[in-house]
Amino acid sequence: MFQERVLSGMRPTGALHLGHYHGVLKNWVSLQSEYPCLFFVADWHALTTHYDDPSIIESSTHEMVIDWLASGIDPSQATIFVQSQVTEHAELFLLLAMSTPLGWLERVPTYKEQIEKLKEKDLGTYGFLGYPLLQAADILIYRAQHVPVGEDQVPHLEMTREVARRFNYLYGREPDFEAKAQEAVKKLGSKMARQYNELRTRFQEQGEEEALEQAHALLDESRNLALADRERLFGYLEGSRKIILAEPQALLTKESRMPGLDGQKMSKSYGNTIGMREDPESITKKIRTMPTDPARVRKTDPGNPDKCPVWALHQIYSNNETCMWVQDSCRNAKIGCLECKQPVIDAVIKEQLPILERAQIYMDDPTLVRNIIADGSEQARKMAQETMRDVREVMGLG
Repeated sequence: MFQERVLSGMRPTGALHLGHYHGVLKNWVSLQSEYPCLFFVADWHALTTHYDDPSIIESSTHEMVIDWLASGIDPSQATIFVQSQVTEHAELFLLLAMSTPLGWLERVPTYKEQIEKLKEKDLGTYGFLGYPLLQAADILIYRAQHVPVGEDQVPHLEMTREVARRFNYLYGREPDFEAKAQEAVKKLGSKMARQYNELRTRFQEQGEEEALEQAHALLDESRNLALADRERLFGYLEGSRKIILAEPQALLTKESRMPGLDGQKMSKSYGNTIGMREDPESITKKIRTMPTDPARVRKTDPGNPDKCPVWALHQIYSNNETCMWVQDSCRNAKIGCLECKQPVIDAVIKEQLPILERAQIYMDDPTLVRNIIADGSEQARKMAQETMRDVREVMGLG
């Protein structure tokens, strides 16, 4: 029904590190060649936890977009924009808030988790309570079909689907909907109309999901329908409602637990990160001073790689031959810990080189980044405005 779009965003709350690169950005680079992608800087979301000191947001926005571009995000393939520059996000957030039950927001798992985790901040605000609904608006305003998420983010996406479902139920009740839908069926042509009716019956009477998928494919193939008729027929398949907001699907990503310098997951809050554009001297110093197997006090003591944070980095950066060398040499005390760390140092610095080269172009000419953001925000705004025209119309605000 709607164009297959992928949408994802990131909060600008500080420098990006290798956890962001391996966990998110490499996946974005792959997706941009498969789908029309929208990647946005979620600066309003950053305010939900940094409202008392927003100074970091503007500088982080610029630096973060440079990191995206340096990672391989291509503005000719993907739309890169800043959330606050597309004010339609805020309008849809407000309008969705009118009909979203309070209990839906309170039961989002990360709501209480974040309040507990960030005890030093006063998060008893309307903005923080409502951030899952703002996330829903971010997705729904582009009628995105796919949202790349990890398992822990699936509840957020399910709430977005519920919000879309409720909105369509409340506002998709068009006068004379069934008569208009049946007129639209006739426009398919006799053969396709017969197929459509058969598939609709199979889905509504037997609940066949396959029939629903086939009917969707049938409508996608049709070239004789106006957009309004197409929306009616998608809604008619499942009941008697017009589809205004699309229900997004989770594009599950493999869990990427990029290890930090202490063996825990790499995170700014743990102070165990390597920045995406860190200089080689700093990288070398950080890895050389990493803790190792505590039982290995002297070079002659045999070690256990499974108890060493450096081994976790070898599993990310080293080939099979090097990993086998580490296992044998560590367990049999053939090498010291500094010698074991050197291949990781070399691999991280090698990975950084093309990132640094691409970043330098944008660091030398900041107007390039500003123009990319301005162009991307304009493209995003046009898409958002299309959705808001439909939303305002069905809500009686046209």
